[in-house]
Amino acid sequence: MTTAPEKNTALLRTAYRAMESGELDAAERMLTEHFIAHVPGSPAPLVGRDVWRLGAQAMKDAFPDLKIQVQDIFGVGDKVTVLLHFEGTHRGAFQQIEATGRRVGFASIEVYRIEGDKIAEEWVAPDMISLMRQISPEAGH
Repeated sequence: MTTAPEKNTALLRTAYRAMESGELDAAERMLTEHFIAHVPGSPAPLVGRDVWRLGAQAMKDAFPDLKIQVQDIFGVGDKVTVLLHFEGTHRGAFQQIEATGRRVGFASIEVYRIEGDKIAEEWVAPDMISLMRQISPEAGH
């Protein structure tokens, strides 16, 4: 018999695989209609699947070969915590920085709340400072 935490961690693994392979429609269907995103720098939570879709599409456009490695994942109750490592090649504009062709890698710590069999809420803490340093014009010198 599968426990709720096992089911929830499996859902997250499936969502990451869909994101990595560019199946954003499939990943988006794994979110509740009123999905809530807590992101660094935002004064209030962002609400809606479209918010997730914009962020995911921006990552795939900038890093089309994005690989997502789950380094650790565990669930308790309706929450799942994930330690991730992202890698990809900067092939498209990201945060107003034009493509550099550089390989990048950065980490993220993410917590999700599951509602039923869907992802209802996320708290993400990607290492954006590291990523931006890798793609900044000064990094090429």
